[in-house]
Amino acid sequence: MPAPVAARLIPWYARAQRDLPWRAPGFGAWGVLVSEFMLQQTPVARVIPLLEAWLARWPTPAALAADAPAEAVKQWANLGYPRRALWLHRAAVEIRDRHDGVVPRDVDALLALTGIGDYTARAVAVFAYGDHHPVVDTNTRRVIARAVHGRAQPGPPHRTDLDDMAALLPRDATDAAIVNAAAMELGAVVCTARSPRCDVCPLLDICAWVSEGRPDTPDLRRRQAKYEGSDRQARGAVMRALRHDGSLPQDAVLAEWPDRLQRDRAILSLLDDGLVELEDGILHLPR
Repeated sequence: MPAPVAARLIPWYARAQRDLPWRAPGFGAWGVLVSEFMLQQTPVARVIPLLEAWLARWPTPAALAADAPAEAVKQWANLGYPRRALWLHRAAVEIRDRHDGVVPRDVDALLALTGIGDYTARAVAVFAYGDHHPVVDTNTRRVIARAVHGRAQPGPPHRTDLDDMAALLPRDATDAAIVNAAAMELGAVVCTARSPRCDVCPLLDICAWVSEGRPDTPDLRRRQAKYEGSDRQARGAVMRALRHDGSLPQDAVLAEWPDRLQRDRAILSLLDDGLVELEDGILHLPR
């Protein structure tokens, strides 16, 4: 099956890909790395303006490493999951100190950086440096689940996902990078979770799910808890207050929050994550 998949995805991607900043020639490994951090669990439309502002302020890892972690957390703004900003700052320090300020190319070296997992390491190696690796995100997994395995939705992430993607890649590194990107794009804009547009899919005639009548197989992925009223919402409110005011007495942070215990849990969890610091009763962003 790899040859038919690649043969369909490569020309489809050439005409259908969205114009996204990180796909521009010469975008660079640092730009790719920052974009991958930002794109984790965050829609593309929210990422683009903040990515551009980030790279304008910190065009290199060394530039970010020279600034305070608090500045990275502030610049992260409303992207959510602000630990990513702190991890990205730490990764920038590690790139400066271990790799002379150059984002490494080797997957193992990338994996050794703070906040970088299998997906991000391979994405940088493939999309920034053109190396031959399978790259698997949520959209790719859904395409593989349907086209290859005949399932409506992928199961929980597994190491075999990389094997599945590797089996679809052409030997040529340039073509393999295109197929990696095309599978993600297909899952994002055509083979979507809820309303797949099978009539315009380049894999329609070889898709196992379609050939089996599009069975409604169970979705076994873990569901994320509702945001409204959650501890995540309280954490986000604490971070917004500190980004706005810089520092506040601990008792003054979210003083009007309806659930005092939840507010305290949020502050304690942020302290544990290193996203806020407490000195003499004053909460502030990390310095």
